[in-house]
Amino acid sequence: RRREASARGCSGGCSAGGAMKFQPDVSSSRRKSRKAHFNASSSQRRIIMSSALSNELRKKHSVRSMPVRKDDEVSVVRGTYKGREGKVIQCYRKKWVIHIDRITREKQSGATVQVGIHPSKCVITKLKLDKDRRAILERKAPSKAKKGKYTEQDAAMQDVD
Repeated sequence: RRREASARGCSGGCSAGGAMKFQPDVSSSRRKSRKAHFNASSSQRRIIMSSALSNELRKKHSVRSMPVRKDDEVSVVRGTYKGREGKVIQCYRKKWVIHIDRITREKQSGATVQVGIHPSKCVITKLKLDKDRRAILERKAPSKAKKGKYTEQDAAMQDVD
């Protein structure tokens, strides 16, 4: 494969596809991507640990996803616990999981422990809104002025200037 890559003009680190990169300053290396992901700071992990919003919330706020936080209500959509709902009781950023109320399992010793679920496998059904969260929603939502088709009236208004 390396011989084929060198024939195409790629160095040893080139992907097998040989596609042109869009941003030369951003690496497409699997190794570097994984390093960046697993060495991410807590603030970066908050963004990575986002969940999609439910259809009702998506229509209401015009936002597709949000970082999960404690006291949000979520529904699990993938895996063993699919269909289970509950309130987020902890965002465990170090382990990349969230702990959801009533999703537990029993250990061999008989103790019950929370089961960690990755936020990408959940859908937020109810947001805990405070002023910071409202500001995020307002910032992320596409403004109503920009939306819609460009009309002849808009073109006429530009000629006025």
